[in-house]
Amino acid sequence: MKPLNTQLAGLGTTIFTVMSALANQHGAINLGQGFPDTDGPEDVLQAAVDALHDGRNQYPPMTGVPELRQAVAAANKRFYGLDVNPDTEVVVTSGATEAITACLMGLLNPGDEVVLIEPLYDTYLPVVRMLGAIPRLVRLNPPDWVLPRAELAAAFGPKTKAILINSPMNPAGKVFDHDELSFIAGLLEQHDCYAVCDEVYEHLVLDGMRHIPLMTLPGMRERCLRVGSAGKTFSLTGWKIGYITACPTLANVATKAHQNLTFTTPPNLQRAVAVGLAKDDSYFTQFAADLQRKRDIMAKGLAEIGFAVLPTHGSYFISADFRPLGFNGDDVAFCRYITEAAKVTAIPVTAFYEGDGPKYFARFAFCKRDEVLHEALARLARLFGKTLSAEH
Repeated sequence: MKPLNTQLAGLGTTIFTVMSALANQHGAINLGQGFPDTDGPEDVLQAAVDALHDGRNQYPPMTGVPELRQAVAAANKRFYGLDVNPDTEVVVTSGATEAITACLMGLLNPGDEVVLIEPLYDTYLPVVRMLGAIPRLVRLNPPDWVLPRAELAAAFGPKTKAILINSPMNPAGKVFDHDELSFIAGLLEQHDCYAVCDEVYEHLVLDGMRHIPLMTLPGMRERCLRVGSAGKTFSLTGWKIGYITACPTLANVATKAHQNLTFTTPPNLQRAVAVGLAKDDSYFTQFAADLQRKRDIMAKGLAEIGFAVLPTHGSYFISADFRPLGFNGDDVAFCRYITEAAKVTAIPVTAFYEGDGPKYFARFAFCKRDEVLHEALARLARLFGKTLSAEH
């Protein structure tokens, strides 16, 4: 029989599916896949329920219902001072992964080059390659995740069309600062490129740090497509509501890609997310504070067990070096070992690199109930013969 699509046929099962299946097999606490174990705000949930019964369940506008496009524009102004036209500069998608794909489809021709920063979300590379574009990888390494500016500059060239940047960054928990973003902006202007900005963790920023969209920097308004996620902002990951903010020219090509991917997105969920984006500042502040407290629970517990814990300033995730525990295998073996022996699941950080990535780090999701985090830490402590302090 004739061969199938070579990119898809050769693509392995995602590590998140593999580790979640292993967690289910062993009855483990799953700190691998990044989803909360409680639902988001009750008023947002109720808005979705109410919207099912208001007679607006047929195809909504392709770019999103007016309420949500207006809410996205208002949020851009409220949080970042961006003036956004909801009718021409906002596109609602079926999740941020679709949004990223639509952005890349709108920008790339076969043979174009795209700069990607490792560690990276596992969808980026397959999509770039399926579009016939060429990835140019630049690596950040633990424990400090410093941006290697010389290597980043060297990755740009005459064929570079875009960079895909994720901040706050999964799995590193890195929040790019103004100086780093300014350096990236300079490269975009020098090489006349675009940026797809994966900012799904924009409201999951810790330690008093501030998320800065690349789009807000001088000269970047016409070069950036900014991607947000209601699933991350409101702990409703199964809803799959994403949104793109871009100038009219870029939003238009992303819309055409969206038209040929999913065309539209459930209208009741869209209207509920509009309610969420209009919530008082206290929601967003408390949300980040709760996540920071959970991060601190995990960081303190992992350190007491003997891990070398890496700093994380954003996202759902914390990474730790397990070499101080005396484990002799790599990160895949370690994550399998703790799943089977402690019944706690994590993700090997090499999953976020192509080729030979750092092999001694495990990523734990801390977006779980406190009691779940404490139990996971207790199980790991027993496995490695450690005693946790009283609060654990």
